[in-house]
Amino acid sequence: MKELSLPVIETRSLTRRYGKRRGIESITLSVPEGSVFGFLGPNGAGKTTAIRVLLGFLRPTAGSASVFGLDCWRASRHAKAEIGYVPGDLRLYAWTNGAEALGIFGSIRRRDMLGPGRQLAEQFDLDLNVKVRSMSRGMRQKLGLILALAHKPRLLVLDEPTSSLDPLMQTQLHQHLRSLASAGHTVFFSSHTLSEVEQLCDRVAIIREGVLVASATLDELRVQAGHVVSIRWKDESAASRTAPPPILDVQERESLTWTGILKGPVHDLVAWLSAQPIDDLTITRPDLEMLFRRYYVQDRGQV
Repeated sequence: MKELSLPVIETRSLTRRYGKRRGIESITLSVPEGSVFGFLGPNGAGKTTAIRVLLGFLRPTAGSASVFGLDCWRASRHAKAEIGYVPGDLRLYAWTNGAEALGIFGSIRRRDMLGPGRQLAEQFDLDLNVKVRSMSRGMRQKLGLILALAHKPRLLVLDEPTSSLDPLMQTQLHQHLRSLASAGHTVFFSSHTLSEVEQLCDRVAIIREGVLVASATLDELRVQAGHVVSIRWKDESAASRTAPPPILDVQERESLTWTGILKGPVHDLVAWLSAQPIDDLTITRPDLEMLFRRYYVQDRGQV
């Protein structure tokens, strides 16, 4: 993995409230340049609120947020010149076609977006002559991505960008995003699809009920989470009568099988098991879905 450099996005104790209702609370976050950064959380967690503050659409209640070192509220116009954005509720003018939309956006940005847009349309297999009103949902999503990418932004903010795309198009987009990151661009990627984030992102932040509960590389999160252990016993009586060692948090018992989290050294568990009547042992690092469930389910005591 390449060495990451200065932060493109930085927040300190960032808070946004809606009257008495909390949107996000005291979020401190740093997104390195040239990274694909995953932003995870279920509906209502505060992801979209955080994104709207970063884009200067909402003013912080407290704390600070900056993009490229520019204050997201006071210098929003300057920051947005180098940002591409695809919202989760993408809406486009129904009367335009793709080429006209590129012309309109290019006039607003004062850049030629039609030439690069045509290249992207060829790559994403989109006919720019089709009117938006006649486009399928997937076609509109492709056009939104093209409009966000055509001016070659330093920062690309994507809110659930692949929800309407077929698997082949998702793969094409992933390849394009990795290419952008390799060239020094930064991608802030909000998604519900955990396997997609795990495959694509360098780092992830997890938000729950407006509060940031984790921000690290996937490897760092896995190390923090310990190992996932599956033990298969030779007989049910041994499985039921044996008490697990303190370093093993057994979360499921199904007949002959224990499944749990190892909270100590692997060799200590292996030494303990060497004297036990077991048939099989599996020790792995947790995947992102399991990590996510730990932050959203187990932390609430709903195992």
